[in-house]
Amino acid sequence: MQSSTFTNSLVAFNPLEQFQIVPLISLNVGAVDISFTNSALAAVGASTFFILLARLVFHTGQGSIVPSRWQSLLEMIYDVVAGVLNDNVGQRGQAFFPFVFSLFAFLLLVNLIGMVPYSFTITSHLIVTLMFSLMVYLGVMTIMIREHGFHALSVFLPAGAPFSFYPLLIAIELISNVMRVISLSVRLFANMMAGHILLKVLLGFAWTMMMAGGVIFFLHLIPMGVVFVLLFLETAVAVIQAYVFATLTCIYLNEAINLH
Repeated sequence: MQSSTFTNSLVAFNPLEQFQIVPLISLNVGAVDISFTNSALAAVGASTFFILLARLVFHTGQGSIVPSRWQSLLEMIYDVVAGVLNDNVGQRGQAFFPFVFSLFAFLLLVNLIGMVPYSFTITSHLIVTLMFSLMVYLGVMTIMIREHGFHALSVFLPAGAPFSFYPLLIAIELISNVMRVISLSVRLFANMMAGHILLKVLLGFAWTMMMAGGVIFFLHLIPMGVVFVLLFLETAVAVIQAYVFATLTCIYLNEAINLH
C-alpha cells in the first residue's frame, strides 16, 4: 500500500508542469491565439511593479538625501548598471544606459518573481530568452554598422589573414558571431529551468516521504533541508544571471563601438 502511495505521489509531482503556459483570459482573433497567459501576467507584473516603484520613489517622493530602503534598492541597481557600462564600454557607453538598465531591471524582477511559490518564471522558456538575445544581437549589429559603415564587415575577417583562407575564416567568424544569440539565451534559460526543476523534485520527494508515514516520515527533513539551502542559492542565481546577461550585452556593445 505504501509502495502504491509512493508511486502515485511521484506521478503527481511532475517537475515540468510548473513551466506550462496557461491561458488566464482566452482570446482568439481568427486563427491567432492572443490569450492573456500566466507568462504575460508575470511580465506585465514585473514591468508595472518597477515603473510604479520608480515613480513613487523618484517622482512622487522626489527622492531624499537619506534614502529609504526602496530608494536605496533603485540607486544600487543604477550604480551597478552604470558601473558595468563604464567598465566595459567607457564613457560612450552611458548613451546606452536606459536600454541596459531596463534590460537588467526586467530580467532581475522576472527571475525573482519566479522564486515566489505558484508564480511563473518566463526566463525558464527558451523562446523568451532567445527573443531577448536576438534583440540584443540585432541592436549591437545595428550600432556597429551605424558607427563603422562598410568597415563593420571586417569583424568577420581577422587582419593579416592570407587571401586563400578568406572563405574558411569568414564562415568561422560568422558562425561564431551568430552563436552569441544561442549562448546568451541558453545560459539564462538553462540556469533558471534547471534550478526550478531541482527544487520541485526535492519538494516532491519530501512530500512523498511525509505521505508514506512511519519511519520514512522523519526522513523528509533531509530533502526539506536541502530545499531550504537551494532557495538561497537559486535566489543568488536569479540575480547573477540577470547581471551576467547585462554584462555580456555591455561587452558586445563595446566590440560594436570599438570594432575589436
